[in-house]
Amino acid sequence: LDHKALPACLGYRGYTKTVCISVNHVVCHGIPSERALREGDIANIDVTCIVDGWHGDHSRMYGVGPIAPRAKRLIDVTYEAMQRGLDAVKPGARTGDIGFAIQQYVEAQRCSVVRDFCGHGLGRVFHDAPNILHFGHKGTGELLRPGMFFTIEPMVNLGKHPVKVLADGWTAVTRDKSLSAQCEHSVGVTETGYEVFSLSPMGLFKPPVIGG
Repeated sequence: LDHKALPACLGYRGYTKTVCISVNHVVCHGIPSERALREGDIANIDVTCIVDGWHGDHSRMYGVGPIAPRAKRLIDVTYEAMQRGLDAVKPGARTGDIGFAIQQYVEAQRCSVVRDFCGHGLGRVFHDAPNILHFGHKGTGELLRPGMFFTIEPMVNLGKHPVKVLADGWTAVTRDKSLSAQCEHSVGVTETGYEVFSLSPMGLFKPPVIGG
């Protein structure tokens, strides 16, 4: 609000908070609550702002104090998966190329990609076309053209990919209670490749260093 932005989540389809905070085995859309964070937890904080009527979406992983090596590895894999998805973005490529790059890397690291949620177009509305699946096949999906603007936000589980949504209608968790991580950027397709619009000037979008 201090920078004349509005939190897009607040009131969106009845959502009552300004951000989503997803801890440990929560995959996405975790609702902030009185739950106390504990040392060793990992958490994704997902922020979407509206500036001059336009949406920007971004999320980052945090470790609470020292975190377990497997948790750190999961965060690193998820961040690298997002980077590989970004590197597949260029005019003439297809959305399936993004999903293929992410899935191939994640599964090679013996993790799994969540199928139930995807990246999405951004603009005057929160969720727009195209859908950006984080799994798929090369050469499939919508053609990427300069000027397109969307999110890439893979959710990666240490265990299997199935998830379930809790009774609150929002909180998605891993069915096998395995840890989950997510990294997200807003990206635009340029004439020669892509531009990321959610970079931190201080590099704070990068994964936390183990030890907190």
